[in-house]
Amino acid sequence: MAPTAPRRILGCLQVAAMLVAVLAPLAWMVLSSFKVSRDVMALPPRLIFTPTLDNYRELFLRTDFLHNTWNSLVVAAGATLLGLALGAPAAFAISWHRITWPATLTLFARMAPGTLFLLPWFILFSQVDLVGTYTVLILTHGAITVPVALWTLLPYFDALPRALIESAQMDGCRPHAILMRIALPLVAPGLVVAAILCFVFTWNYFLFALALSGFDTKTAIVASFNFIGEGVTNWGALMAAATMIALPPLVLALLVQRQLVSGLSSGAVKG
Repeated sequence: MAPTAPRRILGCLQVAAMLVAVLAPLAWMVLSSFKVSRDVMALPPRLIFTPTLDNYRELFLRTDFLHNTWNSLVVAAGATLLGLALGAPAAFAISWHRITWPATLTLFARMAPGTLFLLPWFILFSQVDLVGTYTVLILTHGAITVPVALWTLLPYFDALPRALIESAQMDGCRPHAILMRIALPLVAPGLVVAAILCFVFTWNYFLFALALSGFDTKTAIVASFNFIGEGVTNWGALMAAATMIALPPLVLALLVQRQLVSGLSSGAVKG
């Protein structure tokens, strides 16, 4: 039955309200990055202004923001690979053996505040002289990516026919071979979704990078806070940094939006 006119109008209003809620902060951030400081703080906000690139010049010419962005890319990519390397086999084993407590345990670890881990990790990695390196940042961000990958992939592995796995076992296929040659190719959409979610969550994570990075491994999200001073904040440069930080996840999501939507829908149905 076709929706009535009031229902269509209500649906359009809901979509419009959602678009405003999502796009208005993004538009505010991007426009502010092209304003001088007095225009950024003006009330009511000035929609008509003379754009300037001074904030981007300060960002790229007076700071090491490009190097900081590279650091973010290394940490996010490394932590994503770590999360998939540990989360996929764990999800396969949990699904096959139908035991839930390991998955629940990783969920508790993900829900715990990050400050809970900071002091033990700082002492531990200081003892082995790893604080300030890429290694410690990738390992600690694995606490975020492993639960995300595991819980994202669980519905996909649950949906695999057990007869398929049992047939491979009867043919003498070893567990790691079953995972690599049979299971993982069948859950490829789930791997795409898990990889994107892991990358986005680690790209924007602030706390671990703030405490455990060094001068040469400082990530972009940490470096952007250099524009917040004691009593003085360079809002224009901060908005320029926020715009550049938001670009990679947005571009990545746009490039794989079809696979992302398909993977999320498949996971929801299979779960």
